Amino acid sequence: MLKTEQKKLLIKIARDSIASELFDSPLMLPAITDKELLEPRGAFVTLKIKGSLRGCIGTFVTNKPLIEVVSDMAIQAAFHDPRFKPLSPDEFKAIEIEISVLSPLKEISSIEEIEVGTHGIYIIKGPYGGVLLPQVAVEYGWDRIQFLDQTCIKAGLYPGCWKDPDTKILIFSAEIFDETCNQSKGCQ
Repeated sequence: MLKTEQKKLLIKIARDSIASELFDSPLMLPAITDKELLEPRGAFVTLKIKGSLRGCIGTFVTNKPLIEVVSDMAIQAAFHDPRFKPLSPDEFKAIEIEISVLSPLKEISSIEEIEVGTHGIYIIKGPYGGVLLPQVAVEYGWDRIQFLDQTCIKAGLYPGCWKDPDTKILIFSAEIFDETCNQSKGCQ
């Protein structure tokens, strides 16, 4: 579990990274000696405006320190999510930043291992892959089957693709927090 100060620093790094790219100013990541923030960890950065998704990009596998992953994913979410136009200067002050720091992926053999609200799902079938973060199922009120079906759809596949024996189902957990660092987002 990350401490509140670490979470606040990661949020600041995400916001500063977006501002640096948006306003063409140099980004100087702070000198960090904190071992947890220097560990290679996967992360997703989600941007919302007035509660609506504005961008979300992340990575599971990395050899970069968590602070660099958060910086990179913030820039990707703001400017390179193919579902949205690049973030504009007018939108910058309105963005809400949420970070999901990920556990390692674990392949499962039974869907009974999936705990809705605790696990995210990554489905791989042939060249297709799709991921949904743990909080998505909660936000939409999905049960396990709906969550699996929606992850298939996100992968560009058909609902129920998870039943095929050649489909891999991987799960992960995430420590999720936002700028308010409130208790519902995992800050203590």
